[in-house]
Amino acid sequence: MMLGLAKQIDEAAAFVHSKWSGTAKAAMILGTGLGGLAEQITSKTAIPYADIPHFPISTSPSHVGQLVCGELRGVPIVAMEGRFHFYEGYSMQQVTFPVRVMKALGADTLVVTNAAGGMNPHFELSDVVVIDDHINLMGDNPLRGINDDRLGPRFPDMCEPYTRELSAIALQAALELGITAHKGVFVAVAGPNLETRAEYRMLRGMGADVVGMSTVPEVLVAVHAGLRVLGFSIVTDICLPDALEPVDIQKILAVAAKGGEKLSRLIPKVFERLGR
Repeated sequence: MMLGLAKQIDEAAAFVHSKWSGTAKAAMILGTGLGGLAEQITSKTAIPYADIPHFPISTSPSHVGQLVCGELRGVPIVAMEGRFHFYEGYSMQQVTFPVRVMKALGADTLVVTNAAGGMNPHFELSDVVVIDDHINLMGDNPLRGINDDRLGPRFPDMCEPYTRELSAIALQAALELGITAHKGVFVAVAGPNLETRAEYRMLRGMGADVVGMSTVPEVLVAVHAGLRVLGFSIVTDICLPDALEPVDIQKILAVAAKGGEKLSRLIPKVFERLGR
């Protein structure tokens, strides 16, 4: 299956190129509540996922489901307005297929965003977390199977999955904009249920600051493909075991939108520096 992947990537990239003549420098994955950032992309072409060969279809609430191609602060970009999740029933290879395609479209940098539960007691709702490292507890890995050396190495190194230089740029930009931003460790679980109090205690004890159901698969593939990576979480609910309350999804979406407004200011400022 993996050896047939290169052909599928080429077919998907060729279709996108038939609609958009640009060459991407950066790629972006917009998570829950963060689709507003796509509105800042200029000279854009929006392509529904359903039209792109071999792309899955996003079923998650608030995910529009289209690939937006254009420029952000002068940087040619392809952005996923809505992502795919393992909990939707897709394989890890399907979840991460768009990262491969965005690499084939020319991207050398991936900016990935998500909504996450905050387990660090110093974090507050709608805070921005610059992901410093991650823990994979999803029980699967998109790189399992036969490796195609054209796409990346058999054993990709993970000593720096999130590019420190990009994280430093993001933290400095947040400081200049007056946006509260933390560094933190993201832990990925399969979902779709949220965690029990005992699980939150375990995850926090492992050293995780935020928890979510995405991002790690895409980052694994991005590192495999040789992309630089910058990751952001928005804290959408507070997950302190001794003060846990039932989750209100509508409230989470509202908080995600508030955090998304912060990233809508922060990420373009990062892109200004990428374009230098």
